[in-house]
Amino acid sequence: MGMLKEFKEFAMKGNLIDMAVAFVMGGAFGSVSKSFIDGVVMPPISMLTGGDMGSMKLVLKKGVDAVIGADGVETTAAVTEVAIKYGDFISATINFIIVAFVMFLVIKGINATKKPVVEEAPATPANEVLLAEIRDLLKK
Repeated sequence: MGMLKEFKEFAMKGNLIDMAVAFVMGGAFGSVSKSFIDGVVMPPISMLTGGDMGSMKLVLKKGVDAVIGADGVETTAAVTEVAIKYGDFISATINFIIVAFVMFLVIKGINATKKPVVEEAPATPANEVLLAEIRDLLKK
């Protein structure tokens, strides 16, 4: 089974213990991953895109500072900027993918150490065995 397919199955329907372990480990690993993303991964990406990823945004409405008249009275109120901050979103998405993949690898390693459960074949009732022998004798 391919690792990507196995990761998809894990992400979609993992059992309760796997999810609990992933949650605890993900919380602990989150700050390490964020530091790695912010300090190692994002600087080269920012360099390729031509600016700081955290400051990348699509401005929908520019902000305006308050205008204060000569008498010290505010004549025009300040307007805050309205923007879609897609740089932060991209950074958080990369961080999530790395944390999820590492947790998948941890769970996969834990599951590999578990012994597979061998199920015994159900015993065939004596009357069925006898009937099978009779059938076989009649075929001769």
